[in-house]
Amino acid sequence: MTDTTAADRTAEAKATYFRYVEGREAVARGERSWSSLGEEFFTEDAVFIDPAWGRVEGRDAIVAFMDESMLGLEDWSFPETWTMAEGDRVVTMWWNRLPGERADGTPYQAVGISVMHYAGDGRFSYESDLLNMAEVGELIGDSGWRPNGPMNLPPARPNRDVTPPRGWLHD
Repeated sequence: MTDTTAADRTAEAKATYFRYVEGREAVARGERSWSSLGEEFFTEDAVFIDPAWGRVEGRDAIVAFMDESMLGLEDWSFPETWTMAEGDRVVTMWWNRLPGERADGTPYQAVGISVMHYAGDGRFSYESDLLNMAEVGELIGDSGWRPNGPMNLPPARPNRDVTPPRGWLHD
């Protein structure tokens, strides 16, 4: 990785994130797998925190987790709302959108927030997704959504450690 200014680093982090979002949209269109995002966008030692599945460590584990955790959710979408970046940090808001809509025409959706650390070279070393899982459960009930096929359940007691990579907090 070459020396860059803070503004260059911010732009690089944000551009990488938007490529990640494009990849997510390609998954929704059935053009690629979730695991391909893990392979392409995470470092070997990356950490991914999911609110239901917990802490996943290492790219190989993230690759497996992505396909395992998303099985059965093929008809959900995850539209992006806003993204902020500063240096190596990216914070973004997006929706967990279920298929269908309410009687008033609004979608069944719950907000998601991701906090990420950009490691350079087009890869992230940390992602922590924040969701209100009680709200997601209510949406599933309200919408009547059911998976179209098999679906995996998260572990009963996942690792809830959200500690970011060493040095990320600049302490």
